[in-house]
Amino acid sequence: MVWLGVDLGDARVGLALSDPELSFAHPAGNVQAYGDSFHALDDVIDVIESESVEHVVVGLPLQLNGTEGKSAKKARRWVKNLETRITTLIENGEITLKRVPQVSLIDERLTTVSAHRQLLQAQVSGKRHRPVVDQQSAVVILQSALDRREQHRSDHLGR
Repeated sequence: MVWLGVDLGDARVGLALSDPELSFAHPAGNVQAYGDSFHALDDVIDVIESESVEHVVVGLPLQLNGTEGKSAKKARRWVKNLETRITTLIENGEITLKRVPQVSLIDERLTTVSAHRQLLQAQVSGKRHRPVVDQQSAVVILQSALDRREQHRSDHLGR
């Protein structure tokens, strides 16, 4: 089982993949968005298909007070478009996926700050941040979801 983390952006969409055991997230590159994350849908679907992704975790950019602004609403529309596009491709036999992966949104407030901090700790110079910060943000988003999943499992197993 593999999960995909997605950090939506208008310039780039950052991607991260999990290991098959769903323990850790690692960077999986960026997709060019050319000014609108909707332009990246087909490239993201290609990754979902090629990596046999079963769950997609998309960052939900809430405002600092926890409310949804324009960016959060756009992320919700992007998720609906992703699900609809995959459904259509499956129905038309254009992709090998058997079903639409589960898609969830996760609060991504401060993930970019966290990603920059991690890159600094890894001694990645400031000017080299821009090309990798989106995928590092996707790593933070996905790792948060993986950690939450593990905590939920531990709680239910009485650990």
